[in-house]
Amino acid sequence: MKLSMTSFPSDKKMGETEKKFSVEEAKQVLDFHKTLDGYSETPLRRLDALAEKMGISGFYVKDESYRFGLNAFKAQGGSYALARIIAERTGGSIGDTASVPANSFTFVTATDGNHGRGVAWAAKNLSQKAVVYMPKGSSAERLENIRKLGAEAEITELNYDDAVRFAKQKADENGWILVQDTAWDGYEEIPTWIMQGYMTMALEAAKQLGDVTPTHIFLQAGVGAMAGGVTGFFSNYYEGRMPKMIIAETTEADCLFRTAKADDGTLHSVGGDLDSIMAGLCCGEACTIGWEILKHHADYFFSCPDYITADGMRVLGNPLERETKVVSGESGAVTTGLVYNLMTDDSLQAFREEIGLDENSVVLCISTEGDTDRESYRHIVWDGWYRNPNCCE
Repeated sequence: MKLSMTSFPSDKKMGETEKKFSVEEAKQVLDFHKTLDGYSETPLRRLDALAEKMGISGFYVKDESYRFGLNAFKAQGGSYALARIIAERTGGSIGDTASVPANSFTFVTATDGNHGRGVAWAAKNLSQKAVVYMPKGSSAERLENIRKLGAEAEITELNYDDAVRFAKQKADENGWILVQDTAWDGYEEIPTWIMQGYMTMALEAAKQLGDVTPTHIFLQAGVGAMAGGVTGFFSNYYEGRMPKMIIAETTEADCLFRTAKADDGTLHSVGGDLDSIMAGLCCGEACTIGWEILKHHADYFFSCPDYITADGMRVLGNPLERETKVVSGESGAVTTGLVYNLMTDDSLQAFREEIGLDENSVVLCISTEGDTDRESYRHIVWDGWYRNPNCCE
């Protein structure tokens, strides 16, 4: 597989969707998360030696492996969405769910692991039920982590997108509430709440950066919910001085890349088994809300083979002298791996020149997960799977 890139003529216009991802809205979301047990601001790692090694001015990584003790960022979206759902259905406030009887609601979702774990964690905190369906090939460790939180969970024989449809079917049959971090026509309110939940880490990062304004922000995408929500926030926060937004996907499920490359007003999907080590990004159908934001504000889309994220995992896990180690999983490290390859592989010179990466660049990445599948993490980092074939197109 080759690393591929496409540019997109984003117009930087502020649409109605982006208004839901304003700085003021993000502050309200952060205030909610601060009320939850286990909240603490996740660290923003400033990796100066790595920046110097790569030949850029600054490199920052937001480490979401510390989020609520769940080793990934997803609980931000699930917790905010569940609280909003209960408040809407009971007529209460988002911060007051103590009076809601236990097991009043059953929430159902499809996930490769992190989103389902976040929903299960949020449901347990609210004394409600959760049912989770996982696509074929999902990690047994991720399945057990969900079950440990009291949720009913199983690995299906379906790919991710079909597992989403199966979860919706079960919701319709049983009167459950679908809590999915993707959206389609007719199902957009709950995904919007999930996407708003992700703004907490973006607002934290912006505050932690202080007076530093990134020139480039790299975001990974599966369906594009996180990428869309965070891009929407930054388009508000950095209005008039917006960094270049670069989206990275796995080549096995690069629906946003294909949509941007076609630029024909149609969402393009990817079918089949979606077989990549980046399990959290193996989603073949784009989130409508996420794309609505990205089409206005994303500048470049990359389709990344597995070696890209494997390199990122090894780079972050084996830091240069005096720098902090970042344990970043397969879906968390792809953006760091992409920046590293762009800056150190001479065959990618045309790519880095087109996106404007040089000695003056300041880059922000988000490591969205830690070693959520520890066996896979060690095989990749220790045994050196997925080496760079030194090719591109």
